[in-house]
Amino acid sequence: MPKHQKKKNNWKAFFFWLLGLNVLTVLIILALVFWPVSETETPEPTEDNSVQSSEFTVRTSKENVNQLVNAYIEKLLENTSHEYSVSLEEDVELRGELPVFSSTVPVSVHLDPVVQDNGDVILKQESISLGQLALPNKKIMEYLKKYLPMPKWVTVDPSNEEIYVAVTDMEIRSNLNVRVESFDLETNNLAFNIEIPYQTLGIEKRFY
Repeated sequence: MPKHQKKKNNWKAFFFWLLGLNVLTVLIILALVFWPVSETETPEPTEDNSVQSSEFTVRTSKENVNQLVNAYIEKLLENTSHEYSVSLEEDVELRGELPVFSSTVPVSVHLDPVVQDNGDVILKQESISLGQLALPNKKIMEYLKKYLPMPKWVTVDPSNEEIYVAVTDMEIRSNLNVRVESFDLETNNLAFNIEIPYQTLGIEKRFY
């Protein structure tokens, strides 16, 4: 084969190879441009990962709680003729006076605090006395329920000889939710869970 014809065939082969490469490149670019894009699923916030509030555990002493409780009682009894107080020592003691006939008689109730799973407290009666009167315990509890003003979240239950303190139903101005975690008077270990809703801070919702 003449040299000029062989050289011509080489250039021809190179031309078709280059053309094929260009066509392949164009096809790849077109495929990348027009290929359907797969959708990426974004996880929606659920009740488990959406945070409505923050919770803190506050530990204190029975002396502090005693002062707070009696300050609340004093406010509750304003403009009334009733008087009673609570003392936190080895147990919870409620001391006051109940009207009997034309006079008043001192009453003393010793109660054992039992924390409930929901954060409330049941005060179970250990002993009770109404002056020198020999009355059944349930009868004295009925007098307590009838004559001593209590917050609406405190329920005197004469039939079970106990007082139910629904701490979780307390209405607090700051919109805080309070639950009792521990109430051990013997070791002076009192702890409360305080939940602060984000709405109180002007935050509607927060996600992590």
